[in-house]
Amino acid sequence: MNKKKIGIIGATGYTGSELVRTLKNHPYVEISIITSESRAGEKFSDVHPFFQGIEEQKLRSIKEIDNYDLDLVFLALPHGVSMNFVKDNAHKSFKIIDLSGDFRIKSKEQYEAWYKMEHIYAEGIENAVFGMPELFTDKIRTAELIANPGCFPTSAILASAPLLTGKYVDNKSIIIDSKTGVTGAGIKSKPTNLYSNVNDNFKAYGLKSHRHTIEIQNILEEISGDSALVQFTPHLLPVDRGILSTTYLRPVKNVSENELVNFYKDFYSKAPFVRIRRQIPTIKDVRGTNYCDININYDERTNTIIIVSVIDNLVKGAAGQAVQNMNILFGLDEKSGLNQIPMNP
Repeated sequence: MNKKKIGIIGATGYTGSELVRTLKNHPYVEISIITSESRAGEKFSDVHPFFQGIEEQKLRSIKEIDNYDLDLVFLALPHGVSMNFVKDNAHKSFKIIDLSGDFRIKSKEQYEAWYKMEHIYAEGIENAVFGMPELFTDKIRTAELIANPGCFPTSAILASAPLLTGKYVDNKSIIIDSKTGVTGAGIKSKPTNLYSNVNDNFKAYGLKSHRHTIEIQNILEEISGDSALVQFTPHLLPVDRGILSTTYLRPVKNVSENELVNFYKDFYSKAPFVRIRRQIPTIKDVRGTNYCDININYDERTNTIIIVSVIDNLVKGAAGQAVQNMNILFGLDEKSGLNQIPMNP
């Protein structure tokens, strides 16, 4: 088959480089253009030196994309910027997978309340498909615009979804405690991400107001068909990549741990990147891969279901899931280009 022509809009961040790393050896696509407004004219390997001898194409301006007959564009742009591109290019023939948060939220009003900025393209919110392959495969297949899920929501939703769809738990009592590596904050230097602040340290942030809260809650409400209430607290780990989420849920009927484990195995039986683990997983168990590893526990003493889930925030939490969505969109094997083995240690 002819290879699909791909554009990557925004090359200087972690997501852009991870997309190139993943797509470079994909058997069914070619990277036709990589853009950067600030580094246009330079080679991709000038921005990301570890690509020397691997990917040397010149970075182009976003204004040049019409010179390429693209099948799909990945947007690795900041929140608030992607919506402009989508609005300006919605009429064009290529499909769009947006890795920002601009189209993940259910309404313009919710977006503006949680992101504290105006949304200029409400039609895109209405038309976008939430790109979580394990839950929305059929919608992804025919989508024109895919909103790639956030990293925290990916780990939390995959952990919780079976229980809510199976009506096992109280939707109004969901507590998610998540920890992330520093790459989750992006490549730009910020005081909070300085070595002196992160090393040998551990902290919570975004209490009560983190914008991923509403993303998680929206999707759990959609799949359960009922309202939900999520308490989400993120924490910053002194590591470069990885997310570990511990989710606490209250059962509304008699359950056993064995029953829950079997239910999860059945629920994700056709999901190649979800592994139901006997052991409690660690972030190194999925490092550099598109896997989400999940461990299920039931504490009889407190009548609490405890789910531990881990992902690589740059792969399953960003670029890898985007490529998985692309594979489904093009009718390819869902695993194409995503068969990496975890890097452990």
